[in-house]
Amino acid sequence: MSKNIFSRIKAYTIMIIGLALYAFGVTAFLIPVKITAGGVTGISMLIFYSTGIPTGYPYFIINSFLIVLAIRILGTSFGLKTLFSMVVISILLNVMQIFIKEPLVTDIFLSSVLGGILCGVGLGITFNQGGSTGGTDIIAMIINKYRNISPGKIILYCDVIIISSSFFVLHSVEKLVYGYVTMWIVAYSIDAFLTGAQQSVQLFIFSEKYEEIADFINLESRRGLTVIDGTGWYTKKPVKMLMTVVRKRESPLIFQKIKQIDPEAFISLGSVMGVYGKGFDEIKH
Repeated sequence: MSKNIFSRIKAYTIMIIGLALYAFGVTAFLIPVKITAGGVTGISMLIFYSTGIPTGYPYFIINSFLIVLAIRILGTSFGLKTLFSMVVISILLNVMQIFIKEPLVTDIFLSSVLGGILCGVGLGITFNQGGSTGGTDIIAMIINKYRNISPGKIILYCDVIIISSSFFVLHSVEKLVYGYVTMWIVAYSIDAFLTGAQQSVQLFIFSEKYEEIADFINLESRRGLTVIDGTGWYTKKPVKMLMTVVRKRESPLIFQKIKQIDPEAFISLGSVMGVYGKGFDEIKH
């Protein structure tokens, strides 16, 4: 019981760090130079540019409306982490805007890059702990219920529309373009964080010395694997295929060992987006 509580506290603490990075990227690098981000944050920024209302207030109000709407339409309740993230971001955006008035970087391109990286890494940390910031994710789920459109495309369309709307508020093509640059950097940073250091690869290995290779992977690399029976269609002979998933950083040593054992081995390597289970990542709720 105490271990479960500690795990929850740790997850929420890490989420706060990620959300703080996200809020800092928005308030320190994007808002001062009037670059618009995507999602509900982008709408809140446009409201701030037009009225001067701190971004935290419209962010909280819009997300609250979306969550209530989603509960009525989808008939489901959103996780505590989504509500937690929404409240924390709203508070952090308002607090940081009080203290950050001037741009930390005057160059608009550098601001878009640094802001995008901080926002992307912050969101990556939050997503990695099973958190969600709601916003356009909720819109995507609602539309997906009635139309066969992937949520990813809906979120992309929403971001494009929101950033494009900045032209009517700021009347600047330059700011519009930098908004798209920031959107791309945020998406890239999220992917790089979630699949970078922890990226895994899947190996298919064909070799007559499969037993020796399997023992090395199992006993020395400490990774599980599966031996699959197959038939070589050209030779019509039975073959053994090894299938295993390892961290990307572990693959060079395995390749080196396979070359020593059987230089004629045939190997297929492919990147995988996520691996969950013993020895890898936990399934997030």
